[in-house]
Amino acid sequence: MNLMGWILAVALVFGTSNVKISSAGPFHAQCKVEWYFSVPCKQVFESLVTQIKKWRTMSSCAMGGQKCLYKLQASASHFIAAKHTTPFKKSVDDITFRLVSSLLSSHCHVSAMSVSENWYAIKDHGTNYCNLYNLMEGSGLTDAPGYKEITSDFLCTQRSSANCTVY
Repeated sequence: MNLMGWILAVALVFGTSNVKISSAGPFHAQCKVEWYFSVPCKQVFESLVTQIKKWRTMSSCAMGGQKCLYKLQASASHFIAAKHTTPFKKSVDDITFRLVSSLLSSHCHVSAMSVSENWYAIKDHGTNYCNLYNLMEGSGLTDAPGYKEITSDFLCTQRSSANCTVY
């Protein structure tokens, strides 16, 4: 077990007021977002898959930011799995999108999640939020009819301080 593991284990066994665990958000760097659109899920699906493929190489980060190094892992009509690698630290985050069509109209509800693969990652400067949001914005879905986003700092590590032009 590494040093951080030992410190955490000792703190848990003996208890200490010096170890502060914040209840303001996830203990692990991650983000969960709900998006709603007044367009069919097929359109949302195609837009996201196209954007993930478009940003697969480092060239889209030539001017800075992290709108690059996405890799499509799997896709079906209502599910997308991808990975995002940060360009400089090479940290990997797992991304999923679950798309649910409305039975009564052509509306689409998207549940998205981005989770750091590094077990020790706690703070991420909003990177996991930006992993998801950048794809939405890059694909033009933030301008789609009925666009609505629901998330918070409780659901997304450091969401309120996220700067998606950097991360």
